[in-house]
Amino acid sequence: MASQYTAPTRARMDEIFEKVKNWGRWGKEDQAGALNLIDDDVRKRAVASVRHGRAVSCAYELAVHPAVDNPHPALHMMIAGGDDCLIADLGLETTSDFVGIAFHGMATSHLDALCHVHVNGLMYNGYPGTDVKSTGAKRNSVMCARNGIVSRGVLLDIPRAIGVPWLDPGYAITPDQLELAEAKQNVRVRQGDVLLVATGRDARRESVGRWHPLEQGLAGLHHECLRWLHERGIAVLGSDCISDVVPLSGDSGWCMPIHQVTLVAMGVHLLDNLNLGDLMKACAELKQWDFQLTIAALRIEGGTGSPVNPIALL
Repeated sequence: MASQYTAPTRARMDEIFEKVKNWGRWGKEDQAGALNLIDDDVRKRAVASVRHGRAVSCAYELAVHPAVDNPHPALHMMIAGGDDCLIADLGLETTSDFVGIAFHGMATSHLDALCHVHVNGLMYNGYPGTDVKSTGAKRNSVMCARNGIVSRGVLLDIPRAIGVPWLDPGYAITPDQLELAEAKQNVRVRQGDVLLVATGRDARRESVGRWHPLEQGLAGLHHECLRWLHERGIAVLGSDCISDVVPLSGDSGWCMPIHQVTLVAMGVHLLDNLNLGDLMKACAELKQWDFQLTIAALRIEGGTGSPVNPIALL
């Protein structure tokens, strides 16, 4: 299903940015942003959404092979295999390996920290972008999620809501379609929730194969959804794509409005490239679209994000 998306004007994006800005809301020294909305009551609400005990991973296997959507594959190398695993002095047989990964991009399931994107030289809460040094981020790093993110997750299955198998590259999801999915799924996004928006990327890949995201595009949220996200008070936003509509347009300076506004103005962390196919099937089977979601980021001092394996417990 195709959709004609018109890139936003600079004036409109400047207006949206100011209206949804959370700078100072949780104090001038805050670096956690909308994660502050996940309080004890929200976490207890997340636990109450577990009704079947079924666990579903929302991550892909590490993408170690180069592809059009994975130009910088992860490294996985064996240090010691079964043919060379004996530590002679101890008589211990053990295998080990090495993993290295550049996780930002369009292939690896990962969490974007608030230092990942800047607007006019500033990042969330007005901190200067120069606080991100060659040695790492001094502010707004992924370490604000060092104790994990546990909240109520809500999946909005947009292809299911509008009656298509998947959304075509470049398709822009509107606020009305988010509410249509809520109505059809009998669920409502509330303050402190982690919102996952499915576009059907997995189903399309299975049908047509891999494609080049920057050239052929990805489905995402229309920039007018930003006001809706702010009004609902989401804590984290995730997608099986990158939440922004691709191809990108830099004519207005707002080539990735969802990234630029959620991370910088709202302080909302992003989950990119999630594997939502299994979760979509489980939610449809159980007729349940809310669940406990656990996101364990690596404790990377100064990190601009982290690869993650979010677990939905229905």
